[in-house]
Amino acid sequence: MPELIIKNLSASVEGKQILKGVNLTVRGGEIHALMGPNGAGKSTLGNVLIGHPNYVITGGSIVLDGKDLTNKTPEERARTGLFLAFQSPVAVVGVKLSSFLRTAYKQLHPDDKTSLQEFYDKMKKHMKKVGLDESFMSRSVNDGFSGGERKRFEILQMMVLRPKIVILDEIDSGLDVDALKLVAEEIKEYYSEQVGFLIITHYQRILKDIEPQFVHVLKDGRIVMDGDKKLSLRIEEEGYDWIKAV
Repeated sequence: MPELIIKNLSASVEGKQILKGVNLTVRGGEIHALMGPNGAGKSTLGNVLIGHPNYVITGGSIVLDGKDLTNKTPEERARTGLFLAFQSPVAVVGVKLSSFLRTAYKQLHPDDKTSLQEFYDKMKKHMKKVGLDESFMSRSVNDGFSGGERKRFEILQMMVLRPKIVILDEIDSGLDVDALKLVAEEIKEYYSEQVGFLIITHYQRILKDIEPQFVHVLKDGRIVMDGDKKLSLRIEEEGYDWIKAV
């Protein structure tokens, strides 16, 4: 069972301190929701965990299955099983979607003997489930994709690459009701005792389909409140003003 331990994590960007001692543990079989007002540091946490070069860790540690990732590269973190679905995925012009996923899969699972045809068959199956046409296989990664299509591709990556710890940063933004339902179904299909989820979101919308066991509220770079589904429901009804006084 995987275990991600975030201990006293602090980080800055462009000299500004954003995270100020975050403590959080995510284990296999658990779904955590991280909520909070704009500017709280939610997306920063996701970027810091995956090793975005613009963010500087100024204290604390990130440990996955006993391996200290605090000073590791994004590639090294990915190989241990850490995955981030970006809030604003970028285009990679000139790199075909199919080649991108095949290369990434071989890097993460070097001992897997799945043939090229078997791999593409599985990929097509998941593409259909998230609502992406097979024609996307020959297109450049995210090039000309709509916002919703980019989010669907993020979930396709999760299903194909099969990480241990999945961080979803605002995965519901840009998705209509039908697309959100497709994405939620794929997330629930992938969910097991061998994978842990950290869902970063402003709103309770996606949590209606994917029910978290744990809800955390981030404010000013710190987790100031922990709870369960009831906490997310209260936030939906009352907003964050009552938390700002904490």
